[in-house]
Amino acid sequence: MKPDPGSRSLISRDRAHVWHPYTQMQTAPPPLPIVRGEGVYLYTDDGRRILDGISSWWVNIHGHSHPALNAALATQASRLEHVMFAGCTHPPAVDLAARLVSVVPEGLHRVFYSDNGSTAVEVAVKLAAQYWINRGQPQRRAIVTLQHAYHGDTVGAMSVSADSIFTRAFTSLLFPVTRVHGADLEQTLAVLGDTAAAVIIEPMLQGAGGMIMWPAQFVAGVRQLCDRFGVLMIADEVLTGFGRTGRMFACEHANVTPDVICLSKALTAGYLPLGATLTTDAVYEAFLSDDRSRTFFHGHSFTANPLACAVALASLDLFETDHTLDRVKRLEAQLQSGLAPLRQLPIVADVRVLGGVGVVELVNTGGYLDEIGPRLAAMFLARGLLLRPLGNVVYFMPPYVITEEETAWAISQIAQVIAESAAIRR
Repeated sequence: MKPDPGSRSLISRDRAHVWHPYTQMQTAPPPLPIVRGEGVYLYTDDGRRILDGISSWWVNIHGHSHPALNAALATQASRLEHVMFAGCTHPPAVDLAARLVSVVPEGLHRVFYSDNGSTAVEVAVKLAAQYWINRGQPQRRAIVTLQHAYHGDTVGAMSVSADSIFTRAFTSLLFPVTRVHGADLEQTLAVLGDTAAAVIIEPMLQGAGGMIMWPAQFVAGVRQLCDRFGVLMIADEVLTGFGRTGRMFACEHANVTPDVICLSKALTAGYLPLGATLTTDAVYEAFLSDDRSRTFFHGHSFTANPLACAVALASLDLFETDHTLDRVKRLEAQLQSGLAPLRQLPIVADVRVLGGVGVVELVNTGGYLDEIGPRLAAMFLARGLLLRPLGNVVYFMPPYVITEEETAWAISQIAQVIAESAAIRR
C-alpha cells in the first residue's frame, strides 16, 4: 500500500525512512522541507523563501530551475534517457567531450565519464596506478597528496584525502599515501624517486579541508616539480571547475595543464550526477594495446548519461550567452569589499575571497565538530540564508546569477550573525 503524502508532513515522512549524508540523525535539527527552487532561492513546503548561499553543496551555478537547462533536459528525455556506454555511444556524450576538450587547459584531449566527484577522482587514481604498470614501471605506486586535502568519500578518494574526522572510521580500508605540506613537496619527491606515481592537488582552493586558498605560484610549482621528477599531476577541480575561482578552471591561474583533471559538481549546473576525468594523449596511449589486459577496467552503469550530458552542454552554452565569468568577477569584487570589514571583529581570524567564494574563518574553536558550526547555521537559517559552516569556517558560495542586492543582503546577514556570535561568546 502506497503512503498517503497528505497524511503526514514531509519532515515526519522523511524521518520515518531517510538517512541523510553527513548528519548525526539523533541530534540534527529537522531537515528543510524544500519543494521548489527558482534562481538563488529555495522554497519550503510552508512557503518560506531561503537564499541558497552554498549552491546546494557547490553544484548550482546558473540558479535553480533555469529555463534553458529545463528545456535541454526535457528535449533529451524525449529522445533518449540512457544507454550503456560500454560498446555504445550517443550524441550528447560525444558533443560534450568535444566541448570539454575545447574549454579545459590545452592538452587534455581524452574524456572518461563517471557519475560524481568521488568517482572522477577514483578514475584518476586508478589511471595513474595502471599507467605506470602499462609503461613497465610497476614500482611507481606512491601517490602524493596535500595535508588538509579532501577528494571524496569512496575508498580511493578517502585514501588520498587528509586523515580527518571524515575518514578516521575507515582507516583500515584505506591504502597508504604520502601526505605533505606544500613546502615539503620537492624533498618528498626526491626521496620517493622512481616510486612516485602522481601528485594530486585541489588547485587554488582546498574546499572541505577548510576553504584554504593557495597562490597561483604554488600550483605552477607543483607542475614544475612533477615535470622534474617525471610523475603525473592530477588536478581535482571537482569544486573549482566551471568558474568558481574566477577562471573557467583553477589551473588557469597558474597557466598550467595537469596530466589528469577531475570534474563534476557544476559540470551539470547542479541538475544531474555526472563526472568527467580528462587526460593527455600520453596517458591515454599507455592503455592502447593488442593485449586486452592493458584495458582500463572501470565503468559505471550510468556512465555518460545522455540527460546529464545534454544539461552539461546547455550549461556551457550559458557561460557564453550570459557572460558568466564576468558575473563571477563582479561577485568577487563585491565579496572582497563587503567582507573586509569583518576582519576588525575579535572573533574573526581571517577573511579571504577567491572568485565566487567568500570565507570568514573564526578563532578559538574546536574545528569541524565544534558546536559553533551548527549554531551559526541555525542563526543564518532563521534569517532566510542557507549556509553550512565547516566548523569555524563560514563560507558563502552562491549561484553566479545572484544579484548585487541579494549579495549585499547576504553579506549583511553574515556580518550580523558573526557579530552576535561574538557578543554571545563574551
